[in-house]
Amino acid sequence: MDALKVALVKALLRFFSTLPLALARSLGRGAAAIYWHIGGRARDVTERNVALAFPQLEAAEQDQLARSSLAATGELMAEMGRVWLRPWSRLVPRINVCGDELIADALAQGRGVLVLVPHCGNWEVVGLHLAQLGPVVSLYQPPALEGLGRLISQARQSTGAKLVPTDKTGIGELLRALRAGQIAGLLPDQVPADPTAGENAPFMGVPCFTGTLAARLLQRTGALAVTGCAERIAGGFALRYRLADQAVYSEDMQQALVAINDEVESCLRGCPEQYQWEYKRFRVRPRRGPGVYD
Repeated sequence: MDALKVALVKALLRFFSTLPLALARSLGRGAAAIYWHIGGRARDVTERNVALAFPQLEAAEQDQLARSSLAATGELMAEMGRVWLRPWSRLVPRINVCGDELIADALAQGRGVLVLVPHCGNWEVVGLHLAQLGPVVSLYQPPALEGLGRLISQARQSTGAKLVPTDKTGIGELLRALRAGQIAGLLPDQVPADPTAGENAPFMGVPCFTGTLAARLLQRTGALAVTGCAERIAGGFALRYRLADQAVYSEDMQQALVAINDEVESCLRGCPEQYQWEYKRFRVRPRRGPGVYD
């Protein structure tokens, strides 16, 4: 069964890679609209997350945001064929970049840069672009469908990035890269599976389990913290880098985590529908009561 799923995903990626970007995105939105009416886990989690993150919105507004979010996820999936399988040179003209001088200047001074890339817009575009600015090391966890692992790892490394495992060895590679004045990319809103790898901290006003890796890397290396987000716009992407708030460097872990979550919130505020709301972000550890997703 897994082999069939892998073959189907690869075929869809290749098919969408041949389409104009606008058409691919349109088909992705159409598929998401059909899914919305069928219903399922992704819709349920999206609706729950939107209600938690935006309690000030009326029910109809929450419903519209949830629908738009799934539509954006459909666009994301549909455009991945082009992002992963087409030459990088064909994608570059579709990316409007600003703030990359922050990274270039730090590297020129021999300072490492930790780029925080939330699950907003198309984070794969950010990873591919970073390798154009300097040596990049990022954590990589193989997908559930093992047959897709080679395709994804090759795609993510196609512009020069280096992927390392999500274990002590990989974290050591991130440390060495930052201390050597290189770039490390990290997803700050990934919920760690290890209960010792994070703490509960507020995000969008809601407590959730937040990884401590980014804060610890900053504390141990003196790297510059920058956020990166590739917002989906007509015809391509608006890729923006900006300096993170000074509070992310705090020696107080709770203060640093709150600041990192605030950085994620700042990224998504301009395009809330493009955040990955179908991800169970508002989990806490240890679990308290039935949990927000039960």
